[in-house]
Amino acid sequence: MSTFSLELVTPTKVLDEGQVEHIRCPGLDGYFGVMANHRDAIIALGTGEVKVTQNKKDHYLAVSGGFAEITKETVELLLETFERVEEIDAARAKLSLQRAQDRKEVKEIDTARNEASLLRALIRLKVSKR
Repeated sequence: MSTFSLELVTPTKVLDEGQVEHIRCPGLDGYFGVMANHRDAIIALGTGEVKVTQNKKDHYLAVSGGFAEITKETVELLLETFERVEEIDAARAKLSLQRAQDRKEVKEIDTARNEASLLRALIRLKVSKR
């Protein structure tokens, strides 16, 4: 199977994932997949789960937005943040979810910011169970 290079870039770190067969990413209009020789594109990413298939095995990341820069040989995910399954503290994610749910009851809060916190916590919990 054909492969391509995957690199994860945040403001604080760069990680070369090496050669992968497929990725599935959370676009703003829904999930999309990338395989080798994909048409060049730059796609906005939302908060969600990235599935990476490498050596015929899947692994998952929780991401909180950014961009995918796609060329025939390389994909760079330019991300605000990402966490691998083994990096996620499920207890902390549950507390974040509970705080976000509790804040929904308060009238004078930034609802957009709270909804983003709620979504991040839900995604982290989902990915932590993979």
